[in-house]
Amino acid sequence: MTQIVDSLAEVSDRYSALLVDLWGCVHNGITAYPAAVAALQDYRKTGGRVVLLTNAPRPRADVERQIARMGVPEDAWDTIATSGDSARAAMFRGAVGRMVWFVGEDHDAGFFSPLKVVDDPLDVQKVPLEEAEGIVCCGPFDPHAEPSVLRPELLLAKQKGLKLLCANPDIVVDRGDRREWCAGAIARLYTEMGGESLYFGKPHPPIYDLARMRLSELGEVPATSDILAIGDGAHTDIDGAMGEDIDSLFITGGLAAAETRTDRQPDRAALEDYLSREQISPSYAIGYLR
Repeated sequence: MTQIVDSLAEVSDRYSALLVDLWGCVHNGITAYPAAVAALQDYRKTGGRVVLLTNAPRPRADVERQIARMGVPEDAWDTIATSGDSARAAMFRGAVGRMVWFVGEDHDAGFFSPLKVVDDPLDVQKVPLEEAEGIVCCGPFDPHAEPSVLRPELLLAKQKGLKLLCANPDIVVDRGDRREWCAGAIARLYTEMGGESLYFGKPHPPIYDLARMRLSELGEVPATSDILAIGDGAHTDIDGAMGEDIDSLFITGGLAAAETRTDRQPDRAALEDYLSREQISPSYAIGYLR
């Protein structure tokens, strides 16, 4: 049974590394959560290592600058692993071809910046859908529009047999008090329509391989039993941790706040009902990271 805890410190001494989701756990898309920042700072003071493990469809340098603007200080984390970097490596190795139709916003342009870890990278070019060999999706053109607005374009893409590289498997995020669609929603629609979608972020293995590589850059990679994953996404953070056999701390006050009736802490009955319905089994749960 999932244990409800009152603070990260209650269990963190069992682990030498944390894989911490950002959006919904450390910040709300606008500003950092002070209690979450303090909890990570305190953990690092004990010698623990913190990997910020995010489905952001951007290079880690972009994420570092973004979270600094939100008020997440450098002493709250050690390294960053992004879905964007994992997906970029696949793109530059030719996963969806050289000529790609790009779905995303202007701020996602960094996705196409050079990636040094790939030898002899493909010269990827953005082209209209009619000329494309594949699709790169960092998110909707309009994050507030229903993904179905892209159905005509996705139908043409499916007819052309194009693969869709999804740089962010998240379905939705909450920016402040407003919900936005992510690339995962488009990839899900494309798959439902009969197209082929390729995923590289949580809960899929490539981003966990990247996280372990980031840990290796800091020193010895801890055993799986010494790692704790923290996140608010049932089918990204928690499913991913379960797939990797990693213990997890479920932040109920994020995407599932209403379903778990989270105020300071989740309602036990509502939490158990939610976990059963979503078929997830996190090791621990807490209302908010603190």
